[in-house]
Amino acid sequence: MNVSTAIAEILKREGISFLIGYPVNPIIEAAAEADIRTIIVRQERTGLHMADAVSRVTSGERIGVFTMQFGPGTENAFGGVAQAYGDSVPIVVLPAGYPRTLINVPPNFNAFLNFQHVTKSVEQVVTAQTLPDAMRRAFTQVRNGRPRPVMVEIPLDLFTEEVAEPLVYRPAPCMRSAPDPLAIDEVARVLVEAKRPVIYAGQGVHYAHAWQPLRELAELLEAPVTTSLQGKSAFPETHPLALGSGGHAIPRPVQQFLTAADVIFGIGCSFTTTNYGVRLPAGKVIIQATLDPADLNKDYPIDYGLIGDAGLTLTALVEAVRERLGGNPRGRSESIAQAIRASKDQWLTEWMPRLTSNEMPLSPYRVIWDLLHAVDVATTIITHDAGSPRDQLSPFWQTREPLTYIGWGKTTQLGYSLGLAMGAKLAHPDKLCINVWGDAAIGFTGMDFETAVRERLPILSILLNNSSMAIELPVMKVATEKYRSTDISGQYADLARALGGYGERVSEPDQIIPAITRAIQRTQEGTPALLEFITQKELTVSTFR
Repeated sequence: MNVSTAIAEILKREGISFLIGYPVNPIIEAAAEADIRTIIVRQERTGLHMADAVSRVTSGERIGVFTMQFGPGTENAFGGVAQAYGDSVPIVVLPAGYPRTLINVPPNFNAFLNFQHVTKSVEQVVTAQTLPDAMRRAFTQVRNGRPRPVMVEIPLDLFTEEVAEPLVYRPAPCMRSAPDPLAIDEVARVLVEAKRPVIYAGQGVHYAHAWQPLRELAELLEAPVTTSLQGKSAFPETHPLALGSGGHAIPRPVQQFLTAADVIFGIGCSFTTTNYGVRLPAGKVIIQATLDPADLNKDYPIDYGLIGDAGLTLTALVEAVRERLGGNPRGRSESIAQAIRASKDQWLTEWMPRLTSNEMPLSPYRVIWDLLHAVDVATTIITHDAGSPRDQLSPFWQTREPLTYIGWGKTTQLGYSLGLAMGAKLAHPDKLCINVWGDAAIGFTGMDFETAVRERLPILSILLNNSSMAIELPVMKVATEKYRSTDISGQYADLARALGGYGERVSEPDQIIPAITRAIQRTQEGTPALLEFITQKELTVSTFR
């Protein structure tokens, strides 16, 4: 068999049932011949975002794979790979390369050289016989350790060369490691002795399927729980001990309880300093449990550390904490839950005028509040885009089930949310998949709404149109006054209809829920829907910095 056929066979053995890509790359045709569904996007970045979501919403059990042509295709793909790297998402990227006689000759774009800093591993195959080994290494890396993109570049003239038969290839194993038992016992002691512990859960909990032991530990310690944006939905936000998620914008209980904490226990998180994450208050005892030793003690000086899989870590801690507590909590949960509830009620009372506003143009918070109450949250996967939609959605959206919110923010590319919603729908066709974005974001990736139509991915797209780059208004005052540099415009519901989907423009508050109901009905009938809400230039977000 030739190299492209061998790659398709390896993908099948690795459980890959669909391949996302953009022509021309011989892998696409070979995959179709092998009955792997091929999905063609309008631009490479969106395709990578789709692959990203497939991996995220399945905890890496299904790996998103993307392929593209050499030269411009590989160049265009850089942003999507960098986004997945920043947010620690395991995807496999298979670019074609220039022929071997040209691949290292300037100015030809060489993926092996240029993707070194945004991949976990990148390898260039130079002989047909080494292809299975390169693919084995790539899938082993993507399935083990810290999740991040891997890449195998195949020069164009290699695809027609022959790989020895029978093809010798076994699917890559997936291994886990646990922390030092002595360190577990020490951390258990610190947590039990803490007077006001807070648990901070990252997306490592998602990848480890560690939702149940996280809940068990929180209930044993009677400790409030917050999450990173990436970890949102790892702990049910309707639970009495839930504070809500972190980010640039946060619910009041997150700020209040982190400030009052004596011990902060981070599980499955990097504690990376970012404008789109919670800043840990000074003077706290910090425990960090992470899979990647490179994250340990990186951005915050820590007092105790654990290295290992979040699920194995939490299971061991539950056992150690239970033993120290004599098997039962100490009866503090009701008073803690009451304090959380009081803080949350006070915060929501302050925000209710915006969340229920009847003003026109619409308050974006009213749109989000009505959306929250119009859908079945437990069976919905939702994601935000960069900028205002992220800060307006994440504090107020209360998740109930794991992997129902795709949060991100280590790097913030506009337009990311569309591909995420499409990839989520690809992985979970039974769920309502929503992206919330603005009129700036749709300018970057909006043409791929046609991909959702063509590929039968009936997502619901919530577009907040305020005809402005509103978040930039405070820092572009002169440019706006002189040259209207922050003004943007469009008829986006019309665009959705022109691309074959359902589109509706909504400008009146009492039409928000009816429009959402109509749009959901259209998605259930198999048609992607875009609702364009005419909103205010809202700059206020829930921050406490």
